[in-house]
Amino acid sequence: MIVSCGEALIDFLPVKDVDGRDSYHPKVGGSPYNVAMTIGRLDIAAGFLGGISTDFFGEALAEELVRSKVSLKYAGRSNRPSTLAFVSLVHDEPQYAFFDENSAGRLHDPAAHAPIGDEVEALHFGSISLIPEPSVSRLAAVMDQNRGKRVICYDPNVRPTLITDREVFCKQVERFAHGADIVKISGADLDWLHPGEAPETIAAGWLAGGTGLVVVTRGGAGVTAYTRTGSVFSPVVPVKIADTVGAGDSFTGGFLSRLSEKGLLRIDTIRGIDHAALKDALDFANRVAAITCSRPGADPPWRKELA
Repeated sequence: MIVSCGEALIDFLPVKDVDGRDSYHPKVGGSPYNVAMTIGRLDIAAGFLGGISTDFFGEALAEELVRSKVSLKYAGRSNRPSTLAFVSLVHDEPQYAFFDENSAGRLHDPAAHAPIGDEVEALHFGSISLIPEPSVSRLAAVMDQNRGKRVICYDPNVRPTLITDREVFCKQVERFAHGADIVKISGADLDWLHPGEAPETIAAGWLAGGTGLVVVTRGGAGVTAYTRTGSVFSPVVPVKIADTVGAGDSFTGGFLSRLSEKGLLRIDTIRGIDHAALKDALDFANRVAAITCSRPGADPPWRKELA
């Protein structure tokens, strides 16, 4: 099983109402939530670790996970409110405004629920749950407890509007990256974290510092993965884009799913992965992301859609 750890939230996507006026349509989402949903829909055993409210938004979030074949064994339910995110699509990358104070996600304590079992082969972390306290410390503890036991995947998924101390956040990214077996990161995030530095230079530094594999997505410019023995490039799959909400998350879910399917989602294998196998996983993940981009919101494909 691959367990995705972090926030589940409601994305309010901009739409036009019947009179042509600006409006918002609620959709289930959250970066780790989307990763879990992608993995489940691809017929790979999936789980979600995070807080989900018992309000009507939380019910919708839980129902969609179950429908997508994601286990809630490691999720915690509470009567605290759901996190809400309003999305702007006027720029190349989606922009977000979050409402997360005292939410079920931020205050979720993994230690109060089932410990990670032997059935879990990988844990994925990232996004806004790794910014505020107490969620960042609690998830960092889960990461530390499982490092060396199962594959750790990390995606910073930077949200600048939520970051109050850039220096602290950047140091935290370096710590999490150096402790991860897989770092997946967008080119936009790299530009924010290390302005003016080349991706290959940053990747080399992380690999030297302990990271097993670095995967950099650059939208229409494709994806490059960096290993200790070189790099592998995968072009995007051409598609008519509805929007790019959840594209990076579905890529991550597709990538982890393919590695699991091929028996490669192990620490030693990831850190010495064959370039042909890596190219296969990148290409598969790009196909998954392309389908997500072809429809509004974070709506990753089911396995049958990739036949």
